[in-house]
Amino acid sequence: MSPFWRLLRNNSNYRLTWIGQVVSEIGDHFNSIAVLSLTLHLTGSGLAVGAVMIARVLPAIVAGPAAGVHLDRLDRRLIMIISDLVRFVIALCFILILTHHQSWLLYLLSGLLTFASPFFTAGRSAILPKIVSTEELHTANALTQTTAWLTLSIGTMLGGISTMQFGYETAFVINAGSFLFSAVMIWMLRGSFLPARSRIHPTFRIFARDFFDSVQYMRREPIVMAIALAGVGWASGGGAAQVLFTMFGEVVYKRGPAGIGLIWGSAGVGLVVGGLLGHRLGERFSYARYKTAVAVCFLIHGVAYILFSQMPTLWGSILFIAISRVAMGMNNVLNRTMLLKHVPDALRGRVFTAVDTMLNVTMILSLSAAGVASEFLTIRTVGAIAGALSASTTIFWFWANVAGKLPEPQTNTPEESSEMEESNSVTPA
Repeated sequence: MSPFWRLLRNNSNYRLTWIGQVVSEIGDHFNSIAVLSLTLHLTGSGLAVGAVMIARVLPAIVAGPAAGVHLDRLDRRLIMIISDLVRFVIALCFILILTHHQSWLLYLLSGLLTFASPFFTAGRSAILPKIVSTEELHTANALTQTTAWLTLSIGTMLGGISTMQFGYETAFVINAGSFLFSAVMIWMLRGSFLPARSRIHPTFRIFARDFFDSVQYMRREPIVMAIALAGVGWASGGGAAQVLFTMFGEVVYKRGPAGIGLIWGSAGVGLVVGGLLGHRLGERFSYARYKTAVAVCFLIHGVAYILFSQMPTLWGSILFIAISRVAMGMNNVLNRTMLLKHVPDALRGRVFTAVDTMLNVTMILSLSAAGVASEFLTIRTVGAIAGALSASTTIFWFWANVAGKLPEPQTNTPEESSEMEESNSVTPA
């Protein structure tokens, strides 16, 4: 029996979380395709597409630290439900753009939607070791990551087709409904999702101390910081993809929303295959092989990304972007499992939001540069530069590994988590 199927059959809490994830994330991609296509049709500018993507990333950076601290202090399940309900309302408001035709609404609503997202996504990562056993953790992480990429493939393809056939309004309504469904699934979870320090409300003083505790922890654990910096390396070129995929689909290959959906969909297929490989091989890799695999995958990703940008046909581009994403899918599963195994529960919300925030800051810089560069350089040239930037991560990771700067950390135990939680507790004034 497949370990994925066994996990879904035997673990009801994980099954509910997974079902909610499937529906919610498919709805997310309906919204993404519709918003990016609508932006290009309203403005006709690649720079505007980049601005919308910035509006979809920047608020997550602002919200990240606050989300991390609250997830390590308050009921994580309740925070996730509130995040879903807030996003349900905001997603419905996108329909206003179809009657008012104001581009500023695209930026505002996109920003509000993503501001609420870290409270849910980091919460899901933080509760994962709570709802599965130690033996199930690698499989649960691989399934969660692979599902995200599978829904990327399905959601973008269906979103592109649906938008062309039924219009933007349908995509926005589906997205809103998916958040409501996710909230119901999370509400049905059973058990306690209160962190050890939930008794202390996060005042500003505690907030600042909690934030710097997570920074100090990441500095003390080289592999945790290396994984965060590897995400920065990927995002240096990966952020540009948020603009490039739209420009390649609409401008280079002239396939409209369906072209955008095909490129995003092929990227999702590649990520799914990479995630399955990461699960399969991750169970067998020693720590030394894990570190070598990360370097090799970054190299494959960068080279394939460059080839994607130079292909004369849409189908050639689809092939190489899929290969690129196979490498990154494997990397993401391996790195995420490493974090779940070693980061204490008391710090998990903050560390995951810190890693995501570092990645999102770099993505903003990358997609901003790509949006501006698309006004002066050919789209293919911008793509080649983005691929080279991502590939350069191989050099830094390989050097750190050879220099012995990535020692294997000790696996965190429940007792160590308890001690960490107690040592980091702050008595309210």
